[in-house]
Amino acid sequence: MGGPSALPLLLLLACCGAPGGANLSQDDSQPWTSDETVVAGGTVVLKCQVKDHEDSSLQWSNPAQQTLYFGEKRALRDNRIQLVRSTPHELSISISNVALVDEGEYTCSIFTMPVRTAKSLVTVLGIPQKPIITGYKSSLREKETTTLNCQSSGSKPAAQLTWRKGDQELHGEPTRVQEDPNDTPTAKIRPDPPHPREGQKLLLHCEGRGNPVPQQYLWEKEGSVPPLKMTQESALIFPFLNKSDSGTYGCTATSNMGSYKAYYTLNVNDPSPVPSSSSTYHAIIGGIVAFIVFLLLILLIFLGHYLIRHKGTYLTHEAKGSDDAPDADTAIINAEGGQSGGDDKKEYFI
Repeated sequence: MGGPSALPLLLLLACCGAPGGANLSQDDSQPWTSDETVVAGGTVVLKCQVKDHEDSSLQWSNPAQQTLYFGEKRALRDNRIQLVRSTPHELSISISNVALVDEGEYTCSIFTMPVRTAKSLVTVLGIPQKPIITGYKSSLREKETTTLNCQSSGSKPAAQLTWRKGDQELHGEPTRVQEDPNDTPTAKIRPDPPHPREGQKLLLHCEGRGNPVPQQYLWEKEGSVPPLKMTQESALIFPFLNKSDSGTYGCTATSNMGSYKAYYTLNVNDPSPVPSSSSTYHAIIGGIVAFIVFLLLILLIFLGHYLIRHKGTYLTHEAKGSDDAPDADTAIINAEGGQSGGDDKKEYFI
């Protein structure tokens, strides 16, 4: 009796166990992740794991559904995103210098049949900016009143503001929370001087704009590893330029709302000649001498032209009627008598 009754029980267990076995196999191919919270400017690690990969690779995508990594292959060119670990059962990546715009749901996918996904919610906490006090203009007289306002931006969640006078806490109006009109930062690089030459001192100013204003600047030179400088100061200084400094420089300005990279191509020109005091003196003397020679030439030209136009006039007096004299003596006597009334004959020698 026991045998026949046991057979249906075994068949029932096998029938009911098959779906359970199928679900178990499906769960083995389902990836899993975890939600993460990170402070703006920090680094977050996204870890995705799967038990049965079914000969397929894991993939991470950002909230905009852009592929970050497919297995160990980088898909998005963002130097902040780096591969931590890639195996058939795990894909872990890190995002450094996290900004508020990085917040959202990240997706881990495995391309089995069907495709299976897991979500990781990344929450970014904003760091409040330095408080600014307004309302104070000048010294107050006794019994006069004024209203002071304390404001801070960039915090997420909203910051709690507290007034203190020394160690004593003061109580004012309740804190009012207002959403910041935040926007992503922008930047541009301005050289000083504008046309640098070899041997000069050069400052490259990375002028960041946005709300909030960028607080961190990363300087890089294409083809140079590691980065040149990471600082809160926006200027890159070259104390003494040389030809080897030529190249393309990039400045990444970062705030809680994201980052922006500006580029500048530096071409170091040849040094400009520096005139000495002696050469300057000689140049001045040469200019004066040349001016005097020029004036003398002009004077000689005018003088020569004048002399040519007014060269001497010669007069000869021929006795009128000497041709009619019977002999030479008579002609001489007539000439000595001075023929004043005679015509003058002018001769010009040119």
